[in-house]
Amino acid sequence: MTQFTLTPDGPFSLEAATHFGFGPNTGRPTYADAGMKLAFVTDDFRNHALVSINQLPNGDLTGTIESEADRDLVLGQVRRILSLNASGTEWIAVGEDDPVLGAMQREHPGLRPVSFHSPYEAAAWSIISARRQRAQGAVVRNRIAQQLGRVYGEGTSSLFAFPTPERLLELKYVQGLEAVKAERLHAVARAALDGQLDADLLLGMPTEKAMEHLLRLPGIGPTYGTLILLRGTGSVDAMTGVEPRLPTYLAHFYRLGAEATPAQITTIMDGWRPFRTWSSVLTRVSGDRLGLKLPARPDSSSRLRR
Repeated sequence: MTQFTLTPDGPFSLEAATHFGFGPNTGRPTYADAGMKLAFVTDDFRNHALVSINQLPNGDLTGTIESEADRDLVLGQVRRILSLNASGTEWIAVGEDDPVLGAMQREHPGLRPVSFHSPYEAAAWSIISARRQRAQGAVVRNRIAQQLGRVYGEGTSSLFAFPTPERLLELKYVQGLEAVKAERLHAVARAALDGQLDADLLLGMPTEKAMEHLLRLPGIGPTYGTLILLRGTGSVDAMTGVEPRLPTYLAHFYRLGAEATPAQITTIMDGWRPFRTWSSVLTRVSGDRLGLKLPARPDSSSRLRR
């Protein structure tokens, strides 16, 4: 077991991260006394890691790593998951230039996006959760983890680490998972082993190319492609234009009427650079927590954006 200390650049709240609410298990990492535990497949795709994190009064993050993987590899992944991979100080400066964004930042102090453990796990979750409620998807995901992955702890405190891609290829049957989805999970595993789901690879592509790349995966459409690209890679400034809530939420916060037009969205997002992903996620969180209602037929005509 290895100990570590991370010093965030700018405001960061681990407690806010634990209540982010996204992904499997209602997207919420294990929370106890302002601490977090994460169990995941490491970026080398050969190992698992159990990471326990706490935050000190001075803002530093301390914790332990239990893994056979390289320590720096695991810490780099933790930084990506918790959005510690860019400057929070610079992001706050963007909010100082945009009073609306700044108000949301103050309303949710220290909140940054919490990403999936990797594009691989985001893609697998996309296949598992398609056309079913999130809680049902989490049950199926955990069954797969029990069968082929790794379980840390016991009882209600158990953490379920998803299988490595090599083990996922052994998946034949799990209760609640359709045969076609098992085949699609095999395709995700092969893509990961071929290096096609590497976070740096996806972030290094123009947004349109990255989306085209991801849409080649069986069962992955634009919505899930966006999920993998923006929420699996630790993206800071990529935008796809597929998020259906943004036109309504931006219209509310920026007082633009019923829905923001594509031109208005472009203008607002240009002011968010180089933190468009972080800012759009904060807008989504802010609107969700206010319970903002979407139009009966939200506009889905947005085009991919660089």
